[in-house]
Amino acid sequence: MAATNKLIIFDTSLRDGEQTPGVTLNTEEKIIIATQLSKLGVDVLEAGFPIASQGDFEAVQRIAREVGPLMEGREKVGQPMTICGLARATEGDIKRCAEAIADAPRKRIHVFLATSDLHLEHKLKIDRETCVKRAVAMVTLAKSLVDDIEFSPEDAGRSDPDFLCQVLGAVIEAGATTLNIPDTVGYNLPHEYGKLIKYLVDHVKGADKVTFSTHCHNDLGLATANTLAGIQNGARQVEVTINGIGERAGNTAMEEVVMAIHTHPALFPVHHTINTELFYPTSRIVAETSGLVVQRNKAIVGRNAFLHESGIHQDGVLKNRSTYEIMTPASVGVTDIALVLGKHSGRNALRSRGAEMGFTLNDVAFQRVFEDFKALCDSKKNVSDDDVRAIFEKENHPIVAL
Repeated sequence: MAATNKLIIFDTSLRDGEQTPGVTLNTEEKIIIATQLSKLGVDVLEAGFPIASQGDFEAVQRIAREVGPLMEGREKVGQPMTICGLARATEGDIKRCAEAIADAPRKRIHVFLATSDLHLEHKLKIDRETCVKRAVAMVTLAKSLVDDIEFSPEDAGRSDPDFLCQVLGAVIEAGATTLNIPDTVGYNLPHEYGKLIKYLVDHVKGADKVTFSTHCHNDLGLATANTLAGIQNGARQVEVTINGIGERAGNTAMEEVVMAIHTHPALFPVHHTINTELFYPTSRIVAETSGLVVQRNKAIVGRNAFLHESGIHQDGVLKNRSTYEIMTPASVGVTDIALVLGKHSGRNALRSRGAEMGFTLNDVAFQRVFEDFKALCDSKKNVSDDDVRAIFEKENHPIVAL
């Protein structure tokens, strides 16, 4: 661990995550999530977009005051969570943001301005020269209010790399401490995004003075892959959300990135200080407060992530879980997993479930149970424990409670 860099985990579930269509979190719900994220070990929390509404301002302000100082569960991190607010590159946004986060022990202003020619021409209606001047002026203003300044060139993934170098070099000189490189519309492929991060790390003037960050969207299902490519090419902060919530197809899922590094520690030049055993309960909290159901086959925190129905898989897991599991359920906080019995299940899994229910049968009787079980599976979509118990109880052979 001493030979690797600390990876900064920047969570934007309360900002970009809340931009998920149909999701609105009230202040109390945001406090609950923010408190849990602090316990999880998140380094930087983007608490909201203070200029967006009075409610958002008040929520960010309360998080700064009530959650920002918390240290419970942060032994590995060793410091309070940084509370960050988002601001467009305008004076009003930046001052409002600084006011909202003022009471946090550790605070950051995150300024963003588009840099792709597409956005400059059609959205902002400004030229490149004006873009650079505005970025410098607003980072300078933010720096006069808060020491820790992050700058994001929106739509960096479709921006000219040499122009990005010009803008980023200028904002470093103006006081930016973190440079976030957003693949705003989830357009990049992993090799492209990794190449862009490396190019910027190698060519931006003053790059050695700042932290480079990833911010990837999942429009092509590549957010996690792109984020990992960014890490391998020099990024030392990742912007992520719990369950991958966010605009359109969502953001990079924190649990996926962290567990990828967790299971391949020798392949990444970074280590994390996240308490992975809190992933599953944190996922449930975010799902319940946001109203967004986690898909059953979602990696790491989905209900099926550690369930096995195939007889071959079940037999292997019963003998040694590592045969079909690359991480233990307990390592991400899952404690109630059992084998799923269905038409693909084998004898070993059914016998094991019967033993859990208190039944042992001789081989002949168990064969009849197995045949009845398979027949039921062919006629019924979901086989419950009650169904399994009833099949075992039908047998007249001695049944011994364990």
